[in-house]
Amino acid sequence: MAPEHFETIRTAERLAAVGPAWTALWARSGALVFQSHAWISAWWASASDRDRRALAIVLAWRADRLVGVLPLATVRRRGFRVLEWAAKDCSDFGDALLADRADAGLLQRMWHHTGRVGGFDLAYLNRLLPDAAARALLDASTGGVRLRPNHRDEANWRVRGPWPTGQAWFDAQSKKTRQNYRRGQKFIGERGPLTFRLLGPEEPLGPVLDRLTAFKRAWLATHDLPSTAFYDEGSGALPAMVRVLAESGLLHAFVLECGDAVVAVSINFVQAGTMMAFVTTYDPAFERGSPGMVLMMDYIMWSIDHGLHTVDFLCGDEGFKGRFGTQNLTLTSMMGARTPQGAAAHLVDRTRHAWRQRFGKPATAEPMPAEAAA
Repeated sequence: MAPEHFETIRTAERLAAVGPAWTALWARSGALVFQSHAWISAWWASASDRDRRALAIVLAWRADRLVGVLPLATVRRRGFRVLEWAAKDCSDFGDALLADRADAGLLQRMWHHTGRVGGFDLAYLNRLLPDAAARALLDASTGGVRLRPNHRDEANWRVRGPWPTGQAWFDAQSKKTRQNYRRGQKFIGERGPLTFRLLGPEEPLGPVLDRLTAFKRAWLATHDLPSTAFYDEGSGALPAMVRVLAESGLLHAFVLECGDAVVAVSINFVQAGTMMAFVTTYDPAFERGSPGMVLMMDYIMWSIDHGLHTVDFLCGDEGFKGRFGTQNLTLTSMMGARTPQGAAAHLVDRTRHAWRQRFGKPATAEPMPAEAAA
């Protein structure tokens, strides 16, 4: 076997230079777009808060062949340096990228290198699917930072079933669900002709993304919720990530139109026979017609009719996902300390969680580790 060596990417220049090798590894592995070089690079180039972030991507080489990537970055929170997945704010699932997913030993050696190089106080890696390669790092005796299970689990709902057609799936829904769909179609259709369609590859995405952003900002304001990196004024994050999906041939952008106006948008992508619903929103002016629900049911039926076996709602436990989902996976997380400050934050985090569990406080109220210890 060729000699093995590791490196840590800290600069945008080096990140760009390893693009061909990383992209070739990603293409061979069949990994999700979230672990691709294009995705991580687009996130880093568009991040508006890079002054508090730093790249910490670990590469494993055997001679001149790239065999592993741990896409990591650090972020400062209240003076603590937290190691997390690179592009975490734009990604629904986190994982390592390996030439051989069964090579747990390589992954553990990469993690040992991560701890030895340092530059962080606390590691927090979340949104791990049940089959994530990175799970091999849990409690591994690598001599580095020891990662242990953390209590911050998240839900991943999916639609899977034996339906031969989209109409068969629709007919299998409850009477109330079918009525709500038809009622929504009727309400929207009273204002103009109603059309559901997949945007063609030649159609410009800019106007649709502008509408999506305007809808989302209005919805967040109505519900008094904070904005995210995708929807902040002047942010280029969402267009950058959608461009990656388009250039990789994965993008499926669905719209619901009333006359000439877009009233709902769903930015999706397809990988491994699965329709993945990345961002969906609707015009609040049409809320009585539930355009988001109508569009979602339309693209579920479209997916089944086009031979896809799964519709994945990605990360989150919003109510509609549970109503339509037939499979629920748990996305787990893990945490480990590298410095005394990190150990203190980890201890505070565990103590607060135990207290809340004992006295019945909701887990969703718990702050992030570094914030908890500040």
